[in-house]
Amino acid sequence: MILSAIDPKQPFQSDYSQAIAELVRFLRSGLSDNLHSVYIYGSVARKTATPSRSNLDVIIVTKQSFAQQRTALLNTIKWRFQKDYPHITELNFKTALVNEVASLESIFSWGFMLRHCAVCVYGENLSECFGDYEPSWEIAKHWNMDVEDWLAVYRNRIARANDAEELLKAQRIIAKKMLRASYSLVIPRDRGWYDSPIECGKHFLRYHPEMQVEIERLVIMLSSRVIAKRSIIGMIDTFGEWLVKQYKKTEFRIG
Repeated sequence: MILSAIDPKQPFQSDYSQAIAELVRFLRSGLSDNLHSVYIYGSVARKTATPSRSNLDVIIVTKQSFAQQRTALLNTIKWRFQKDYPHITELNFKTALVNEVASLESIFSWGFMLRHCAVCVYGENLSECFGDYEPSWEIAKHWNMDVEDWLAVYRNRIARANDAEELLKAQRIIAKKMLRASYSLVIPRDRGWYDSPIECGKHFLRYHPEMQVEIERLVIMLSSRVIAKRSIIGMIDTFGEWLVKQYKKTEFRIG
């Protein structure tokens, strides 16, 4: 089965199209000839974003490093967007050099992301350097083999959250990550790929129906309802630990 790509001809939602055009103008002005290409990924790229709830996720590819101006440039863009586009909850940036992206070592990282999870909105489309992908354990483990590390990071972040807004943000992120990591475990058998966390949970349950309660709890964590810290940490310590063990078992079995 060949994985489908996001249709680049499908227009962005009206709430985001102007923001994306302005983002490209800011980047072209700030980076000039160093800017190679710009990509949008996540729910905005898939045209399923929800105003005042969805982030704008951006990949910036440059010809040379812009480390010295990175913080100032991206913070300025974020400040402008907070003022002009309050319905965009946050801007997330990933950056890379063009020679890092267009390389054999990046097949399951940048290659997969640009080919199947992103849309080029400016410059030379590097996704064309890569062929189509089939669902595989190589893809699954690349994106989730560090599950133990990010579970620890978000467990600490949730424990230290000082207010409801901070806690809600962390609980939703960890719920998305756990649902997607759950589905990645069964990719070798299911032979598909779903970006929607809820769809990931549904298809995972086809192979692990005994985890029905856990998946239902993760879906609740995706909502705008703030969950008690002890309940979130409980999910991380129980279902999260199960995920870690399953990834290690699958890697040992498949390699």
